[in-house]
Amino acid sequence: MRIFLLLILPFLLFAKPFKVATYNVENLFDASYSGTEYEEYTQKHNWTERIVDIKLNHTAEVICDLDADILGVQEIENESILRALQKKLDEVGCGYAHLAITHKKGASVQIGVLSRFPIKSAKEIEVSKASGVRNTLDAVVEVQNYPIHIFVNHWKSRSREGWESKRIVYAKALQKHLQALPQGVEYILLGDFNTDYDAAWYLEKRINDTQGATGLHHILHATEDSSQLFKENGAHYMLWSELNMDARWNFKFYGKQGTPDHILLPRTMVDGRGIDYIDGTFGVFRRPYLFTERGYINSWEYKEGKHRGRGYSDHLPLYAYFDTKPYQHSKAVNILSQREVQPIEYLYTVEQLSHEVLLKDAVVIWKQGRNALIKQSVNGRGIFLYGCADGLEEEREYDLLVRGIKSYHGLKEITHAYSLKEKAYTDNSKYFLTQTDLSNPIAKRQNEIFKSLTGVYKDGYFYASGRKIPIHFKKRKQTPPNGAKLKIAYAHLGYYKNLQLVVYSPNDFTVLEK
Repeated sequence: MRIFLLLILPFLLFAKPFKVATYNVENLFDASYSGTEYEEYTQKHNWTERIVDIKLNHTAEVICDLDADILGVQEIENESILRALQKKLDEVGCGYAHLAITHKKGASVQIGVLSRFPIKSAKEIEVSKASGVRNTLDAVVEVQNYPIHIFVNHWKSRSREGWESKRIVYAKALQKHLQALPQGVEYILLGDFNTDYDAAWYLEKRINDTQGATGLHHILHATEDSSQLFKENGAHYMLWSELNMDARWNFKFYGKQGTPDHILLPRTMVDGRGIDYIDGTFGVFRRPYLFTERGYINSWEYKEGKHRGRGYSDHLPLYAYFDTKPYQHSKAVNILSQREVQPIEYLYTVEQLSHEVLLKDAVVIWKQGRNALIKQSVNGRGIFLYGCADGLEEEREYDLLVRGIKSYHGLKEITHAYSLKEKAYTDNSKYFLTQTDLSNPIAKRQNEIFKSLTGVYKDGYFYASGRKIPIHFKKRKQTPPNGAKLKIAYAHLGYYKNLQLVVYSPNDFTVLEK
């Protein structure tokens, strides 16, 4: 009887759906100095054995709760600290019997995988011989007698001269390796690609040295439509498309929500043979302790040059489930990709988007850096574009695809918008409010733009034409003197817990009298 149970135990243990995840743990270093560490992770910055143990405990806490069967990890200094993490996980009852890690010389951090299934082999894909360029890991894991390649990635960051061309080098090295695989091989691409799922719509100007091409979309052919896997050789399905628009983030970069991490699937993971993806099971791992009281990601705390021993990571983990049962496409998931034509007014009636919204004939009436305000008609509602107005021009009309909205302390904002069609230029002067409109009901709603206001600034308020309005100057050090008479060229009628005027630049106002 004992022999019989031993024979069937592996089948009972693993003949079920299994979970694959990816987690950038944010710089898990050991306490030994080797010379390749980031400067912040040395003893003079309070990176000590005690702090390392706290970091291990916090990382293990997340991984235990995540409970993935196969986990790709990024920002691991070396094999020694990964084995320390493995030991810590075993001590708290979340063991992983198998691991693999890259060993790129001169790299500050490596890429690894922890697995409850046997790892049959592990290879490194050399991206570049340069010491600072990380290798990609190809670990072959055997799941229920099926071998599956787990490719763990950590591409070049978008900061510190992180031009897109540098990520394309990673993509080309990986694509070359994929093309050499035997036909029908099952694999999963995962990790930190440092590329948003929607970067193909518009690549940030500060990193765009490729004329808009991205390694993720144009080399690996990442797509939001799973049906493309059967139409395009080498296409990879991006699982982010299965989430509601406003749930598509696991990181914040320069204050903007982003999707640098991915789980990408080839055709073989949805073809009804071997191992397949379980449709609709992709998610972002969100536990209350991974967020601060103010709702920010509870990243590892490094403050005033010292590690504080608090926090977890600046990334949230991603996960998805797989099984030996054939893939079945879910119509419920497909609904999320439907697109509706709606007016701006519609965006004020919803807190989150479950589908794409097309705003037709939207005019950019004002723009400041990466922010802008748009309207579709003179008396209709305006709305603020936060951090997504790159490439848009004032006085031009567009058909805009909206994929993200939020309310920031009461101010309604579009956070993800892309131009589908550029249209004619138009005179934007008719869309502005002026001094005579201060008593107009329109001037009592957010997201309008005032032009040519004259009044007095006093104690945080602007007094003009018998009206008292709170006012905020974005450049606080250049706030005008109290009691000054001002002429304001442009001001946004915004909202921060209350309706207020917002002046974004010192160039937008003139002090007439003090």
